[in-house]
Amino acid sequence: MSKILVHILQLAIPAMVSVAASAQSTPAPTRGELLYTTHCIACHSSQVHWRAKREATDWPSLKMQVRQWQSSIGLQWSEADIVEVARYLNTTTYRYPQTSDRPS
Repeated sequence: MSKILVHILQLAIPAMVSVAASAQSTPAPTRGELLYTTHCIACHSSQVHWRAKREATDWPSLKMQVRQWQSSIGLQWSEADIVEVARYLNTTTYRYPQTSDRPS
């Protein structure tokens, strides 16, 4: 190998390893997170989820609230989308025991 090629490899390999490591450290957003941040976050700050009189008090009522709000604004989400958004909110905020729709 030429000295120039060896030098290029010496510079390139650590840079590629660094890029690969940083890509692995940031997990991709879930479908629930993407749906929530696209359609809900404009009206629902984190304060909405922590208010004293919140409507979601357990896993089934959390899903019901997601279902109700997406319907009221005409999103027509599938049941799977509703569960994914509820799961995202449950993971990030509520932490209710999931009695159904457990991730596979």
